[in-house]
Amino acid sequence: MSQSVALTTQKREPLSSLWLYRLFKWSTIMPLYWTYFRGRRHGLDRVPMQGRLLVVCNHASDLDPFIVGSCVGRPVAFMAKQELFDVPGLSQFISMYGAYPVNRGAGDRAAMKAAIKAVESGWATGLFIDGTRTPDGRIHDPKLGAAWIAAHTQATILPVCLWGSHGIWPPNGSKLPRSTPLTFRVGTPIPPPASTKRAALEAVTQECADVINGLHELGR
Repeated sequence: MSQSVALTTQKREPLSSLWLYRLFKWSTIMPLYWTYFRGRRHGLDRVPMQGRLLVVCNHASDLDPFIVGSCVGRPVAFMAKQELFDVPGLSQFISMYGAYPVNRGAGDRAAMKAAIKAVESGWATGLFIDGTRTPDGRIHDPKLGAAWIAAHTQATILPVCLWGSHGIWPPNGSKLPRSTPLTFRVGTPIPPPASTKRAALEAVTQECADVINGLHELGR
């Protein structure tokens, strides 16, 4: 079987997770996105709906995983800190929603192994390429992890950008998010690196960062 055929026949997320994703998306996330955040979406026709997929994004708010995961149109698994999986009820919910546990004290390699497991389980898997939130939503210091995971799993990389989420939380520490406009854009899918050599990983990582920053510059 050719690689292209193999990647399009990978199993998808569990049916129970798909129903939960749709329920939470259409009952909560997207109504807030369209109304409270006056959201817009562009380029959804570029999202591969089958096969192994890494959704690589910028990061400026704690709400980004929920918004990005709902905007893509296909369930996206994001990593979550291990402590959340120790909470009864919450653990089952976020597991069904695709979250996978990462012990932040265990180092980056443990996080990447968890992401690989999510990809191989059939989930589209989300990664923030800077590895942390940035104050303006732009990519400043892209990490090689996404490219490394893509090379190991031969997953297609989908660069996406969420513009405006850096303005969700007021600087005064208020727990009420601001009604700031948000725009979600999808870039052209990028093939996985041909090897795990550093030069190949750096080239794909820089391409992802350039695409995401280019989408960010389009603004509202």
